[in-house]
Amino acid sequence: MKVVVLAGGVGGAKLADGIARILPPEDVTIIVNTGDDFEHLGLTICPDLDTVMYRLAGVANDETGWGRAGESWRTITELAALGGPDWFRLGDLDLATHLVRTQMLREGETLTAVTHHLCQKLGIQVSVLPMSNQPAPTQIQSGETIYPFQTWFVHEKWQPPVTKVVLPEDVRATRAVIRAFETADLVLIAPSNPFVSVDPILNVYPIRALMMDLPQAVIAVSPIVGGAAVKGPAAKMMQELGLPHTSRAVAEYYGELIDGFVYDTQDAGSCDDLEVATRCLDTMMYTEADRIRLAGEIMQFAEEMLRG
Repeated sequence: MKVVVLAGGVGGAKLADGIARILPPEDVTIIVNTGDDFEHLGLTICPDLDTVMYRLAGVANDETGWGRAGESWRTITELAALGGPDWFRLGDLDLATHLVRTQMLREGETLTAVTHHLCQKLGIQVSVLPMSNQPAPTQIQSGETIYPFQTWFVHEKWQPPVTKVVLPEDVRATRAVIRAFETADLVLIAPSNPFVSVDPILNVYPIRALMMDLPQAVIAVSPIVGGAAVKGPAAKMMQELGLPHTSRAVAEYYGELIDGFVYDTQDAGSCDDLEVATRCLDTMMYTEADRIRLAGEIMQFAEEMLRG
């Protein structure tokens, strides 16, 4: 079975890793949000791509959920001492990734080619694709103020209330991304933030239309457990955007795009009467074993759906 995973953030990276550990690498493509990419200190930073790559490579920092394990901070500490901006924490190991990426991009390589190079160097066998080679910056509108995503998310600690998520127009998918959907049997929407991790991917032409037409099934996994986000601002954003912060509201938000929905045992029974197939599972992924278990249970659910 050919599987495409849409991923962004920590939850997306964890499920992507679980899927990568149970399926042959040639059957897995992970399409990653690049809406939170930005330029900082002259470097091209791709936080979601890096979170996914580090998790797949087994070098992710489990304490922070982002960055590299065994990280040190000498460069950013000295940068702050010299009066530079230290609000976005770049570790010394992590910095090497950004230096290589920025240099390759300046030499004319595409983001897809750079990501492939980095994955090879990190020993990652599955295909990891940025959603587009074009810049596609997500912005957050709060009242009359529009924040670049990382300014809102990191500098402002996602506290300004969200009025609207502003996504760019005219961003196109790469041929590699389109080909992945054309050959996919199953698309999994990871337990990522629907508004700032998944919507930016769906906003890239023609990804939403491809998902509606081509795969045999699309299954989403809820990032909301017991009325709260496992990590990050998803529940807060749902409340500010006028939605209940529940698993059911996530399923209804995705609407006709999905054929199946996975939600957590803490919310058992709350999604049983949805119009799509549902499966209530323990979706918490604290360990590698949890990631493998959940991936296996989701694939079993998918196989049951495809058999009809």
